[in-house]
Amino acid sequence: MNTSEVAKLLGVSASTVQRWVKLLELPMEKNDRGHYHFNNEDIELLKKIHEQLQNGILLQDVAPVVEKRGIRKGAIKRGGEKETVIERLVTKVSELEMNLNTKADSVASYQLLQHRREIDDLQNHLTQLALELERLQIQIKEMNTSPQVDKPLVLGGGKVRRKKKNIVSSLFGF
Repeated sequence: MNTSEVAKLLGVSASTVQRWVKLLELPMEKNDRGHYHFNNEDIELLKKIHEQLQNGILLQDVAPVVEKRGIRKGAIKRGGEKETVIERLVTKVSELEMNLNTKADSVASYQLLQHRREIDDLQNHLTQLALELERLQIQIKEMNTSPQVDKPLVLGGGKVRRKKKNIVSSLFGF
């Protein structure tokens, strides 16, 4: 029986049964998960303890119990199989960590090379833009310089001879 079943049988709580086992240092069996497992002898022993407590005897004064023969189940298991499995798992985890670190280093190196190429491309582009800017600034300077005023062409020493119009043609607008 488990702890809760024994507690129901005795009419106490499961924590009370656990407290009796611990305080009186009763050699009870445990399963693989560390839970108490009670057989008929254990139940009879707990019934006697319960009777003594109901008769007014303090828990510290309960009569000592004769220890059981045999080994407690589930207390300590030593298995060479489990240890080798754990060692293999630790080895595998170590290998995976090394592979992960190697892969991370490779990825970081590749990314650094890509960034370097991008930086070189940007620097070339920047140089071309700087050259184009200089060329445009030179053109702006040439356009802003004040153009020299061209002198009119003068023929014949600067004197222009005009035809005299006769009165009749000036009247009629020929």
